[in-house]
Parts: sequence; C-alpha cells; structure tokens
Amino acid sequence: MRRGWKMALSGGLRCCRRVLSWVPVLVIVLVVLWSYYAYVFELCLVTVMSPAEKVIYLILYHAIFVFFAWTYWKSIFTLPQQPNQKFHLSYTDKERYENEERPEVQKQMLIDMAKKLPVYTRTGSGAVRFCDRCHLIKPDRCHHCSVCAMCVLKMDHHCPWVNNCIGFSNYKFFLQFLAYSVLYCLYIATTVFSYFIKYWRGELPSLRSKFHVLFLLFVACMFFVSLVILFGYHCWLVSRNKTTLEAFCTPVFTSGPEKNGFNLGFIKNIQQVFGDNKKLWLIPIGSSPGDGHSFPMRSMNESQNPLLANEEPWEDNEDDNRDYPEVSSSLAVETET
Repeated sequence: MRRGWKMALSGGLRCCRRVLSWVPVLVIVLVVLWSYYAYVFELCLVTVMSPAEKVIYLILYHAIFVFFAWTYWKSIFTLPQQPNQKFHLSYTDKERYENEERPEVQKQMLIDMAKKLPVYTRTGSGAVRFCDRCHLIKPDRCHHCSVCAMCVLKMDHHCPWVNNCIGFSNYKFFLQFLAYSVLYCLYIATTVFSYFIKYWRGELPSLRSKFHVLFLLFVACMFFVSLVILFGYHCWLVSRNKTTLEAFCTPVFTSGPEKNGFNLGFIKNIQQVFGDNKKLWLIPIGSSPGDGHSFPMRSMNESQNPLLANEEPWEDNEDDNRDYPEVSSSLAVETET
C-alpha cells in the first residue's frame, strides 16, 4: 500500500514538473502575442496616420515576425538527437560491466569496447566517457542532460525558454532564433521611438494606444539588451567551434586537455553549424554537416585516434559523470552530467 502511494506521488510530481516546464515558454508566447497586438493594431492601425507608412511598417514587421516565430517553433519542437545503437552496451556487455566489482577491470572493458567506436575524447582522469544512466559510451561532445534524462549529441545547454535541450539537431535553429529575436526587438524599438516621443510631448491624444506604445518600447529595449549579449556570446562560441559546456570545461582528448581541439578556423567553424550552402544559413532548415556522432578536429596529432593512443591516465581534475550545477543566463540554463 505504502509503495503504491510512493509510486503515485512520484508520478504526480513528474507530471507537475512537465507541466511547469512549459511556463517559461507560455510567458514568451504571451509577450509575443501582446507585442503583435500592440504593434499591428495600436501602433500601425490606430496611431500611424500615413497610409504609406502603415503599409511599409506592416510588411517589414510581418517578414521579421514570420522568421522569428518559425525559428522559435523549430527550437522548441526539434527533438534532441541521441546516440545511435552502436554506442549502447549490448545486453551481454552490460551484464559483464555491472557484475564486475573491480574499477580497473571495468575501465579496461570500456577501453576495449571504445576501440570499435570513433571516440577521441576522455574524462579528466583519462577514462573512456561512459554514461551509467543511459548505459552507453558517449560520442565526442555528447553529454547527459539531467533535465531531459537522456544523452544529447553535441549538447550545448538545456534552455528553459524553449523547454528543450539545445544540441546538434537544433543548435542552428536556436542561433537563428536569437538573431531574429534581436532583429525583432530592434525593429520595434526603432519604429516605435518617434511615436514614443510624440506621446511623451502630448502630441497624440489616444490614452489606450499611448500605454501600449510606451510599454512596447520599454519591453523591446529590455529584451534587446539581454538578447544581444546572449547572441554575441553564442557567436563567439561558433567562431571558436565550442559549445557552452566546452567553454566552461575544457574537453580532454587521448593526448590531453585541449581547449581548441575542435577549432578549424573561422569559416569552417561557421560551416560546422550552418553547413556549406550559404543559401540556407538564414532559413531554419537543417543543414549542419555530419551525423552528430563524430566531428573533425584541428589536428590529429593533438587529438589522436584512441586506437593509436596509449591509455596512461591524465590528472584527475574532473569526473565526466558528475552532476554539473546549473549555469544560468538571461535566456539559457546549462544542466549536464
């Protein structure tokens, strides 16, 4: 009886957590819907007097709004990509690993299994990166998200504002969302500013529209400042071919720690996210090269193939399977193990 109550309580808490995880998304959606009403109806249709100005404002606004909404949708509903089956332990290997009590033997078992896989990174102690929750050998740049409860390929961070884990499958969409968000806020602020001045001077009479226009400028400026900082940070990460997690914790290769191990040069780094076809860079369509399981590295001499590398351990300065604390920003939270 008591066990049944515990299971019911646990299930109820998980359900509540799933529902509450959508609250930040709901907040963003409500703010965007209000901004649409305030700009289209209260500003363009009520406040702006010139028909030509109305048409120009509305056309440009909706062009930006479509891409903004499209990229936000893709960031939310593009599922994180998980490692394929060949990185999972077979039933036999899982049984052997779990029944083995000697850590050094377990470590050697993982080394033998990893020889068949294209893995080049290790833990801080030099061991093969293994997820004891998903029972798989982690591909390079793959990490376990404690919020999504899964291993995510090229995990960058878990973002509560899209209620999704940002990684290989949707990092391009997330960057585009930030870019169009900055453009959206900037466009609203610049076109609203002159009418804000007119309302401030008392040149326009409508009290209802005055509230919406004044508040619209304030909200646009507030979001613009926070978004441009976050977007600038991710542009820097892309230029170095790093993820947020790799910026906080230097990746360790079989040859040792190397903070620039995936840095291929500015242009190639951008192509690693957006692809070779420049026509698709601004459109939220998947174009990132590869399958997310392996990535080109700056130098095979600095990051050697584990088949050729020795297995001497590195200084134990981190544990790849520990729970990382959450790292918060204005639009992102990183949670990884």
